[in-house]
Amino acid sequence: MAFDLASLTRRPIAARDAAALAELLNAIEAADVFGEYYSESDAAEQINAPLLDLGRGTVGVFDGDLMVGYSSAAHKPFAEGVHRVVVSGGVHPDYRRRGLGAELLAAGIASAKVLHSIHHPGLPLAVDVRNNALNDSALACYRAAAMTPLRSYSHLRHPLGAAIVDVPAPEGFVFEGWSADNDPEFLAVGNEAFLERRGGVPMPPEQWRGLLGWQAFRPGLSFLLRDAGSGAAAGMLLTFSWDADTEATRVRDAHFMRIGTRSAYRRRGVAGALISHALRSAQDDGYDRASLDVDADGLTGANGLYERAGFTVARTEVSYTLKV
Repeated sequence: MAFDLASLTRRPIAARDAAALAELLNAIEAADVFGEYYSESDAAEQINAPLLDLGRGTVGVFDGDLMVGYSSAAHKPFAEGVHRVVVSGGVHPDYRRRGLGAELLAAGIASAKVLHSIHHPGLPLAVDVRNNALNDSALACYRAAAMTPLRSYSHLRHPLGAAIVDVPAPEGFVFEGWSADNDPEFLAVGNEAFLERRGGVPMPPEQWRGLLGWQAFRPGLSFLLRDAGSGAAAGMLLTFSWDADTEATRVRDAHFMRIGTRSAYRRRGVAGALISHALRSAQDDGYDRASLDVDADGLTGANGLYERAGFTVARTEVSYTLKV
C-alpha cells in the first residue's frame, strides 16, 4: 500500500478515539495473534485508565479518520530502585515496513522520559516493551533501538472438563467470593504477593478500582481463601473474561488475571486450592477454558504449580528493555 508518512496526522490519543483504537487493535491481532480482541468499550477502558497520561504518554497516528498506529507509555505511581515505564504500541498491517514502527517506538521512549522526569526523577529509568515471540519485525525494531531481552512470558491454557485436578482447601481454610466488604483484602493480599516478584511494587487503590471497574471483571469467579482460625486472608484469585474475545473465537475463556498468596501461607496448598476451585467454578458456569499469563523465568515456583493443575503453554511473549 502506497502512502506518504508526512501526510499522516500525529496527536495524543483522546477519549473520542475508542472506536478507532479498537479497529486498529483488532487489525493488529489478525496479523500478530495475541489472542486479544477489542470492542469499543474495551478500548475506552484502556484510554480512560486512571493513571494514563493521555497528553504526555500517548501518540496516535491517523490517515484521515483511520488510526494506523499508536504508542502508549504507562508510568509507575510507586517505584523502588528503578522506575520501569511500560511502552506499548503497534502499526496497522497495511502501514508497515515504512518506518512507522520505529517512529512510534521512539515516541514511546520519549514519552517515558517525560513521565519519568515528572514522577520519579531521582531513580534510574528503564523502558520496557513486550510482544509475541514470533513477531520478528517487532523484535528487530527493539534491537535496532538498542533494547535488550529482559524475560519471557508464557500464556497458559486449561481445557477444563476432565483435566481439572481437584485440590481441596487446606484444613481450617474457607473460600469466599469477592465482595465490596472483602475487596480491600484482595488488594492487600495481591500487593504483598506481588512485592516478592521482580520489580514488584504495590498497586495503588486508584489503579485497583480502575482494574475492577472493567466490564471484563468477573466477581462471581474471583475468590479469597481465608484462614478461619486467625481470620487472615491467605490468598486471592481474580478472574476476567472479555466478551469481544468470546464473540471472535466462540470460546468462553476465564482468564485468571491475578493470583497471589501471602508469604506466611506459602507451601500450604493455598494457591493450588484457589486455582482448582476457580477452574471448577468456571466449568460449572459454562466456560470453555481457563487461561493465565506467567513469567516463564519466575522466581516463585508458580510455573510448576500451573503445570500440575493441567495448564499448558499456548504461546510465548518476550519483553525487551532499554536502560536510559
